[in-house]
Amino acid sequence: MTSEVSALFVVDPLDEMKESKDSSIAMMREMARRGHRIWACEIGSLAWREGVVQAVATRLDIAPQGPQWFARLEVVRSPLEGFDVVLMRKDPPFDIEYLVATYLLEAAVRRGARVFNDPRALRDHNEKLAIAEFAHYAPPTLVTRDPEAIREFHGEHGDIVIKPLDGMGGRGVFRVAAQDPNLGVILETTTAGGLRTVMAQRFIPEIAAGDKRILLVAGRPVPYALARLPRPGESRGNLAAGAIPHAQPLSERDRAIAAALGPALADRGLLLVGLDVIGDYLTEINVTSPTCFVEIKRETGFNVAVMFVEALERQILQ
Repeated sequence: MTSEVSALFVVDPLDEMKESKDSSIAMMREMARRGHRIWACEIGSLAWREGVVQAVATRLDIAPQGPQWFARLEVVRSPLEGFDVVLMRKDPPFDIEYLVATYLLEAAVRRGARVFNDPRALRDHNEKLAIAEFAHYAPPTLVTRDPEAIREFHGEHGDIVIKPLDGMGGRGVFRVAAQDPNLGVILETTTAGGLRTVMAQRFIPEIAAGDKRILLVAGRPVPYALARLPRPGESRGNLAAGAIPHAQPLSERDRAIAAALGPALADRGLLLVGLDVIGDYLTEINVTSPTCFVEIKRETGFNVAVMFVEALERQILQ
C-alpha cells in the first residue's frame, strides 16, 4: 500500500506508555515507517454531538527507536470518520467508561469510521467469559457469584484459580490449593460476599512452563507464542506480575486452537486477538489491547508489528 493513511490510536496517557514493552508503540512505529500519519487520543476526549462522534486528537511525530518515542505536533478536534482508521487500544479495566467508549465508537462506525477492534465485538467478548463459546478447549470452569458453588467446585478439583471478570495483568487472581485455610476469606473477597460474579478454573500445573500468549492477526496466528513463566513463589503467568517472558514456536495444539478460533473471531471485526493457553487449555480470549509484540520481536526477530500493519492496510483497502 503506497497511499498515506491517517490512523487515530485511542490509548492510555502517552506519557505513561513504555516503548520497551508497549505493542501500541510498536504499531505506531511501523505505521510511521511506512509513511502513515499517527494521531492519538484518550477515551475521555471522545464526545457525541448531533449524531457526530469527535475526538480531541494529537498528531504525533514517532521516533524510530529510543525511550523518547514521540513528540506532539498539533492538536485538533475531528470527527472520527475523518481518519482512515481508528485503533481502540485502551487497556482494561472494562469499566463503565470503557463501555461508554465502545458505544461512542459504534456510533462513529455507523457514520463510516473504520474501527479495530470492532466496538460491538469488544462488548460481546468479555476476555474471561468468551471461552464459553469454545468450552471444549477450556479447562473445567465455573462462573458464578455463589460462594458455596465455588466451594463445591474446589472440593471436586482440589486446586483451583479464582479471578475477576474485568481485570488484567493478574490482578485479583487467587490460587486456592487443597485444604487452603484461606478459602473462606478468598471467597468473601473475590465475590464481595456473594455480590460479584467471578470465574473459577481448575489449576493447570503446566503453568510452570508458562502461560502462553498466542496472537491472532486477521485470524492467522503469529508463528511464535510468548510463554510467560511465573517467577519463583508465584502462580500467575502475567508480565505485570513479574513473569519471565520466553518466546517459543507454536505447538501442534496451539495451532489447532488458533485454527479453530481465528477465522470466526476475525469475521466479527477482531483484527487482533490474544489467546491465553496453559498446557493444552484455552483460558482467556484477549481482545481489548492484546500485547507481546515487543517481547516476541526481541527474542525471535519476528516483527509482529509488520504482520499487523500489513493486515490493517488490507482491511482499509477493502
